[in-house]
Amino acid sequence: MEIIKILGTDDTPTVILDAENDIFEISGRSLPEDVTAFYDPILNWLDGYAVSPNEKTVFTFKLVYFNTASSKLLLDVLMKLEEMQEDGKDILVKWYYPDDDEDMQEAGEEYADIVDVTFEQVSYTIN
Repeated sequence: MEIIKILGTDDTPTVILDAENDIFEISGRSLPEDVTAFYDPILNWLDGYAVSPNEKTVFTFKLVYFNTASSKLLLDVLMKLEEMQEDGKDILVKWYYPDDDEDMQEAGEEYADIVDVTFEQVSYTIN
C-alpha cells in the first residue's frame, strides 16, 4: 500500500499511514480550512487498508487541539477502525493527551464510549 505522510502545519495535523512499518498516527493541531478535503484521502486509505490489514493495528492520536469540524472526521476514522475490529481484526487506539489538558482527555473518553474499539488513554507531559 502507498504511504501517506502529511507534514503538519499550524492548521493541519501530521498524518502518517504506513502499513509496512506499522505506523498509523494523527498528531498536532487539526483545524483545516476544508476539513473534508483534508480527511478524505485518509478515509479512502483506511478503506483500502481494511481489505487486508496488518495482524495488529495500533492507531495513535496525539492531538493538542481539534475544532468541531475535525471532530466529526476523527469519529469517521475511528468508525473505520471499529469496522475492522468487528471483522475480527486486532485494533488498538492510543489516545495521547497532555496531562494538564482535561478537554483532550475527555474527548478521548467520549470517543471511547462512542466506538467499540479497544482504547488506551495515555497522558504525557509537555516540556
